[in-house]
Amino acid sequence: MEYKAQKIEEHFVKEEPFYLEQKNELAVALAAYKNGIPLLLKGPTGSGKTRFMQFLAWKLNRPLITVSCHDDLSTSDLVGRYLIRGGETFWVDGPMTLAVRHGAICYLDEVVEARKDTTVVIHPLADDRRELAIEKRGELLSAPPEFMLAVSYNPGYQSVLKDMKQSTRQRFVALELGYPNADLERKIVGHEAGIEEELARLLVRIAEMTRGLKDSGLQEGASTRLLVHAGLLIREGVSPREACRVTITQALTDDRELLEAIDEMVSSVL
Repeated sequence: MEYKAQKIEEHFVKEEPFYLEQKNELAVALAAYKNGIPLLLKGPTGSGKTRFMQFLAWKLNRPLITVSCHDDLSTSDLVGRYLIRGGETFWVDGPMTLAVRHGAICYLDEVVEARKDTTVVIHPLADDRRELAIEKRGELLSAPPEFMLAVSYNPGYQSVLKDMKQSTRQRFVALELGYPNADLERKIVGHEAGIEEELARLLVRIAEMTRGLKDSGLQEGASTRLLVHAGLLIREGVSPREACRVTITQALTDDRELLEAIDEMVSSVL
């Protein structure tokens, strides 16, 4: 049975991503990497978790292999599987195995969405063993010093059914990335959307107001990502109110009362 090698070059971050630190997350992540400790990122949707991982990979000059976790993610999806092509059977590494072989950063985005029996495979990689068992090949891989395991999840969507087990959680250094403060978020939105500082300030003000609606039934307020989307549409000539309606109001909820409340907020600011 043949082993099919895969290229790792395409997983390098070619240019420095734009990232502004909220606290001291980079120093903590670099210290964790140096000591072989896996990283857990917690934070709401669109708060910069994935961008931070891209920034970290660029800083370390290591490939970044990202897996978007979901209910149907199987162990084979992570580790690898045998495939048959042209009458020949060959093995193809999954993203986690590829990362271990090449000393890359393996980033499991929204890890709590994956099945419990799937995420158990990360346990030997996330403690001092730093090993990955490939049972179908009878192979045990030891992760090189360059390898790093990182996972993320959104605490706002936690439930009894989708929670991270303590046996998993306590293997990680945890970093909480909330929404940036107003000044930092204004700089991010202005840069990413290419808009004037004053407009970015107004969009951030709208976001802050929506985030205050959590007690009124809104699951989450407007993320930094949504503000960038609004700014991009405005830059292309869409009116500010219409841009906010389609990127913020309609994206956040279908509830009629909440839609009206957010529209009123937008009107009061713009």
